[in-house]
Amino acid sequence: MLDELVKLDVGFNEASFKSYIDNVFVKLFTSIMLNEVPNVRHFLSDEVYSEYEKIVSDNSARGVIQMYDELNVKSSNITGVSITDDEFRIEVLLVSRYMDYLLDSESGEVIRGNNTSRIEVRYKLVFTKKRQFLQQGAVRKCPGCGASISVNTKGVCEYCGALYNMSDYNYILSSITKIS
Repeated sequence: MLDELVKLDVGFNEASFKSYIDNVFVKLFTSIMLNEVPNVRHFLSDEVYSEYEKIVSDNSARGVIQMYDELNVKSSNITGVSITDDEFRIEVLLVSRYMDYLLDSESGEVIRGNNTSRIEVRYKLVFTKKRQFLQQGAVRKCPGCGASISVNTKGVCEYCGALYNMSDYNYILSSITKIS
């Protein structure tokens, strides 16, 4: 099915896609630690965004900060591809390593978890892309004012404030499930 995807999504490149998903994963987990999930909203489906925004909000209300120190992606492999009339769907097994612990936001003390050694965690990620996606040029332009924008930052135009909706152009993280 990957061969079919390559034929239908002519810009698709497996190596570039794997780099992209690793980047999105690291950006998401970093945004959780920094309480900045809105900065990665343009890479996430509404459901994933709401889920992680709630986690960060709940942690903040409890006075804790979720930490993922020494975070890296050990491997990511495409495990499934499906194509419907409306979208491309790619399932990925991602293996990550990090120290997982909670800090008291006032004292900075570790209140739960391990901040001395990394654990290995597996995730099932699902990325989707609209089948009738809009073509992007080499330089991404703001849909509001036409200025060049960097979607690796906040996905918001620094000139007019328009949101760059990644789901119109590229794959977005539609589901993330911890499997170990």
